Amino acid sequence: MPKRILEGVVVSDKGEKTVVVKVERTLLHPLLKKTVRSSKKYHAHDEANALKVGDIARIVECAPKSKLKRWEVLSNASAS
Repeated sequence: MPKRILEGVVVSDKGEKTVVVKVERTLLHPLLKKTVRSSKKYHAHDEANALKVGDIARIVECAPKSKLKRWEVLSNASAS
C-alpha cells in the first residue's frame, strides 16, 4: 500500500525535531454544491530541525514515532 504524501504550511516549530503542518484541502459540499475549504494539522518529525514557520513542507506517512507523530518531513518544498 503506498504511503500518503501531503503538502502544507508549517504553523509551529516549537518542539524539538517536530513541526506542525497545516494541510488545506477543498471539497464540494454535497447539498450546496459549493467549494468548501477544510484544514487539518499534522505533527511531523523533522530530523534536521530545518523547517521554520511559514515554510511549505511535504510530509509522508510513517510508523508512529511518539504519541502524536505519525508523519515525517519528506522535503522542504520552498528550498527546492
